[in-house]
Amino acid sequence: MTPFDTFAMLDWSGAKDTGPRPCRDAIWLGVTRHGTEEPSLYLRNRAEAEAALVALIKAELAAGRRLLIGVDFPFGFPARFAQGLTGCDNPFAVWDWLETVIEDAPDGNNRFDVAAEINGRFPGVGPFWFNGLKREIEGLPRKDTRAGHGMDERRAAEARAPGAFTCWQMGGAGAVGGQMLTGLPVLNRLRRRFYGQVSVWPFEVLDKPVALVEIWPGLINAAVKRAEAQGGIRDAHQVRLLARALARVPQDRLSEMLAVDAPEEGWILGLGYEAELIAACDDPLKPPPLRNDCFALPAGVDWTPVDDALALLRDRLRPVVGQTRAPLAQALGRVLAAPITAPRANPPEANTAVDGYGFAHASLTTGDQILSLVEGRAAAGVPYPGTVPSGHAVRVLTGAALPAGVDTVILQEDVTLGEGRIAFRAGLKPGANTRRAGEDVAAGAPVLTPGRVITSADLALCAAVGLSDLPIHDQLRVAVISTGDELVEPGSPAREGQIYDANRPMLLGLMQQMGYAPLDLGRIADDRAALRAVLDRAAQNADAILTSGGASAGDEDHVSALLNEAGAMAQWRIALKPGRPLALGLWRGVPVFGLPGNPVAALVCALIFARPALRLLSGAGWSVPQGFDVPAAFAKSKKPGRREYLRARIRDGRAEVFASEGSGRISGLSWAEGLVELPDGAATLQPGDPVRYIPYASFLSA
Repeated sequence: MTPFDTFAMLDWSGAKDTGPRPCRDAIWLGVTRHGTEEPSLYLRNRAEAEAALVALIKAELAAGRRLLIGVDFPFGFPARFAQGLTGCDNPFAVWDWLETVIEDAPDGNNRFDVAAEINGRFPGVGPFWFNGLKREIEGLPRKDTRAGHGMDERRAAEARAPGAFTCWQMGGAGAVGGQMLTGLPVLNRLRRRFYGQVSVWPFEVLDKPVALVEIWPGLINAAVKRAEAQGGIRDAHQVRLLARALARVPQDRLSEMLAVDAPEEGWILGLGYEAELIAACDDPLKPPPLRNDCFALPAGVDWTPVDDALALLRDRLRPVVGQTRAPLAQALGRVLAAPITAPRANPPEANTAVDGYGFAHASLTTGDQILSLVEGRAAAGVPYPGTVPSGHAVRVLTGAALPAGVDTVILQEDVTLGEGRIAFRAGLKPGANTRRAGEDVAAGAPVLTPGRVITSADLALCAAVGLSDLPIHDQLRVAVISTGDELVEPGSPAREGQIYDANRPMLLGLMQQMGYAPLDLGRIADDRAALRAVLDRAAQNADAILTSGGASAGDEDHVSALLNEAGAMAQWRIALKPGRPLALGLWRGVPVFGLPGNPVAALVCALIFARPALRLLSGAGWSVPQGFDVPAAFAKSKKPGRREYLRARIRDGRAEVFASEGSGRISGLSWAEGLVELPDGAATLQPGDPVRYIPYASFLSA
């Protein structure tokens, strides 16, 4: 089944409500699109709700998104009702009939009269009951005095859903009879208006862009109660949480929920999966914001050595992203948020590692062996059904569970096969060519630890022990901004004194390589108001902000000036080449890394400082990139006082460096495959001397 992009849950009401303010007995719509939920929408009457559904369907179709709409009333009546009312058992015949007789307006409808008319078509009294009007209606009892109408009281779905009301009750708290009579005509009009683009579950195959399904928020009542305890309107919580839950349920589980055969009565989506839906309702855990002084330097510190700067970052920062769960197919490259243990051993049972013959080692005698073969065989997924007697052997294939009575396997190549017997030489050790249950991973054993960036191999391991989804951190969103009057977009006309913006594409690409969600906020001129506006936008939509340029203390260094103005700024002068100015601060609680404007310095500072800091913010924890001591292919004399990073690559086992150390030589970044790190002190290097080389790949994978 093609996955859904958008989940919209509708809480319906058959009551009269024309007021402008939200109330309890009203209509609410909750939408989650691409995993992002919107605030619940209050719809004050059924006409407004129908218009909202039409607009939603049009928007999703135009955008090419697949839409699932859940509605909280039954789509069908108990068996035989359709036949009794319309003469056929097709539930859509009931929908068509109701559309022709229901008269509905914002200030009232004729649902009670229609219920009485339906009762008149059945014997006895009923099946509908409850009259919410002041006037009496012949054929519609106010109380449940029904008898002899011949209809079942509940559908099969209600019989399995404790607390669900029957469709015959026309009013009162939780009753759905009136909702059905006013709601089914609306759904019928949607079917006709969007003919060929809407499927109704479970009466039709869900092969259209839009699916209409029946829901019952009572399935997630525990989660709704928790939300309601924090305030707000219950119905608004119901639609928001159920849309969230269905959007988070793994695709295979949603397909299971939809695999229902109820051609006349219909079914409640998620019935029998209540625990999973409630778990999926939980709010992602959000860590507290960073303190405003998290970047402050100790008193008296001016020039900051690289190691001290890194230690300060490591000490002051912590994760800023929330947590959620994701199916394995969506977990690659994400950061694990909680420890994982194996629900099942791998392998789950002792099995054979080769094609051959299995037997009990204790049954062997001295010298060459001849064993009788039992009938049958053991294959992967098709176990041998009985016990292999002592002194006998059974044919086994690779991966097959060891049959009872078998603890050792001999390779088929080491056997002479006769009529019902095998012969082989002595010397086979007990347990040969077998795998013990749990020898790879025992049930309950730790599998992965929090902070790990999930690899494809991790997905294989998790699948092997029976895990279908994983707790992960939300993806870190990093906004990237370039500043400076001198910058123009690559490919645009450049005036004298202007240069193309190289930093933004470089930093956006770097963020993507690191597994974050980059947000391109463009080039900003040296204009404080414009920069303030874009920082505001970044703080609303990102978890961290990277700027380049404007990080020093000059007249046009507006990044530093604005962070100072916000009262959360630390200008670190790092004892580093290339680099030095690094503006660190918080803008509306979001950490800002103000990188130098020079592309070489911007990349080096991003790799050395922003990279480990962003890892901490993302929940992956602090890590040091893996370096290697290799012989130098160059000579270099270095003064003390600053750590230096040279653009370098490995050729013939030696580290060669770019011909120029000029920080404006961007070509050296592309030429290089990593950095040579020279220590803070003085150094005189000759070819062949050991130097520390850090590949670019180490910054991306460590």
